[in-house]
Amino acid sequence: EHEDTDLLLQPQLEGQNYGGAAADGTQYPSVSVSRNSPTKRNCLVVAVLCFGNLINFIDWFIVPGILLDIQKYFGLSDGETGLLQTVFTLFYMLTAPIFGYLGDRYNRKIILGAGIFFWSGVTLGSSFITESHYRIFVLSRGLVGIGSASYSTIAPTIIADLFEEGKRTTVLSIFYIFIPVGSGCGYILAAVVAESTGDWHWAFRVTPCMGGLALLLLILLVPHRIQRRTAAHRARTISGTIQREMPDEKPDVHRTAKTTWCQDVRSLVQNCSFVCSSLGLTAMAFVTGALGVWMPLFLYRAQVVQGIVPPCLQESCNSSNSLMFGGITIGTGILGIIAGAEAARRLRKINNKADPLICAASMFISALCLYIALMVAQTNILSTFIFIAFGELFLSVNWAVVTDILLYVVTPRRQSTAIALQILVSHLLGDAGSPYLIGIISNAVQARNTPSLQWSFRSMQYSFVICAFVGVLGGGFFLLTSFYIEEDREEAQR
Repeated sequence: EHEDTDLLLQPQLEGQNYGGAAADGTQYPSVSVSRNSPTKRNCLVVAVLCFGNLINFIDWFIVPGILLDIQKYFGLSDGETGLLQTVFTLFYMLTAPIFGYLGDRYNRKIILGAGIFFWSGVTLGSSFITESHYRIFVLSRGLVGIGSASYSTIAPTIIADLFEEGKRTTVLSIFYIFIPVGSGCGYILAAVVAESTGDWHWAFRVTPCMGGLALLLLILLVPHRIQRRTAAHRARTISGTIQREMPDEKPDVHRTAKTTWCQDVRSLVQNCSFVCSSLGLTAMAFVTGALGVWMPLFLYRAQVVQGIVPPCLQESCNSSNSLMFGGITIGTGILGIIAGAEAARRLRKINNKADPLICAASMFISALCLYIALMVAQTNILSTFIFIAFGELFLSVNWAVVTDILLYVVTPRRQSTAIALQILVSHLLGDAGSPYLIGIISNAVQARNTPSLQWSFRSMQYSFVICAFVGVLGGGFFLLTSFYIEEDREEAQR
C-alpha cells in the first residue's frame, strides 16, 4: 500500500489531543502528542542528514585532493585525469531521476540507507585497485556517484517535509553548509592521509568507516515514516477533508499514487522559474566542477613557474595546495551560505524577487573574481589565492537560495522529482563535462606548443578562462528567473 496512505492515518499536530477521520470517513481515536517531541526528533533527523551530507562530499572530493598523485600513479594526461570526475558525475546525474521517482513513491529512509552502504563499500574497494587497472578505478568512481545521487536527491526533501517555509531556508542553509565543508574536508583528508602514510590509497579507507557510523545513526534516529505535508495539509487531514484546490481533482493521497513520471516532468518543464533557475545552477555546477578538480593542480603549476616549489618527481607530491584550497573552500562555503540565507531572509521582506536577484549578483561578482585570479596567477600567487577565495565565496551564496527557490515554486508532491531533474540537467550540462573539457583544452594547447613547464601552466590558465564566461551566463539565467518567480510561486501555492 502506498506510503502516503499510512501517513494519512497518522496526523501529528503538536501539543494537541485530537481524533478524526480518514478521507473515507472512518473514525480514529484521539492521540496525545507532546509539544516538545517533534522538535527534538526533527533536530536529530537534520543532524543525521547533515552528517551524511558531510561524508557524501568528502568522498566526492578525495580524488581532487590527491589528483597529482593519482595522475602520476596511473600515468595519465590532463584529459584522462579529468575523465575521473566526469564519469563520477555522469553516473550521479543519470541515476538521480531514478531516485527522485523512488523517493516520491517509496520509503525514503530505506533508499538513503542503501545509498550510504553502497557508496561506502565501493569506495573501500577502490583503495585496492592497482596501477594496471585504471579502467576499473574509473568505473568505481562512477559507482560511488550512484550512491551519492540517492542521498543528494532525497535528503533535502525530507527537510522540506519537516519544516515550514519560514524555518526551511535556515535549516537548508545548515544542510548545505556541509557541501563546502565536506568538499574542503575531502581535500584536507586526502592530502593529510596520503602524506602521513606515503600511499594515497589510504585516503579511500577513511570515509567507509564514517559511512558505517552514518548508516547506524540513520537506522536508530530517523523515523521510518516522515509526514510529507505542510501544517495546512495536516489540519485538513484530521478533519477528513483533505482535497486539492481544484474542485474536479481527487484527494491528494490518491492522486499521488496515480501520478505518472511523464505528468510530473511535463508540469516542471512548463514552470519557467524552475527551468531558468536550474540553468543558472547548471552554470554554477560547471564552474565549481572545474575549480574543484583542477584548482590545486593549477596552483601547483603556477608555483612551479614562479620558482616557489620544484617540479614533483616523486610518487608522493607536495600536498600544501590541496590543504590551502580545502581550507578556503570550507571557510568561504560556510560564510557564503550563511550570508546568502541571511540576505535572502532580509531582502524578501522588501522585494519578492530577492532570491533570484541575489543569485544573479553573486554569479556576476564571482565570475569577475575568478577571471582576475587567473590573470595574476603567474606573477602573484598570494593575489591568486585571495581572488579565488572571493570567487568561491560568492558562488557559495547561492547554494541554499537556489534550493529554496525550487521548493516554493514546485508543489510538495513533485519536489523529489524536481530535485532529481535539476541534478540531471545541472550535472549533464555542468560539472559532468567541465573537468574533462578543461583537460581536453589543456591537452590541445600543450600539443600545439613546445613541451615546457611554462606551457603546462598556460594551457591550464587558458582553458580555465571559459569558467568566467559561463559564470556570467549563469547570472543571466538567474536574472531571467526573477521575471517569473512571483507568478510561479503563487501557482505552486494554489
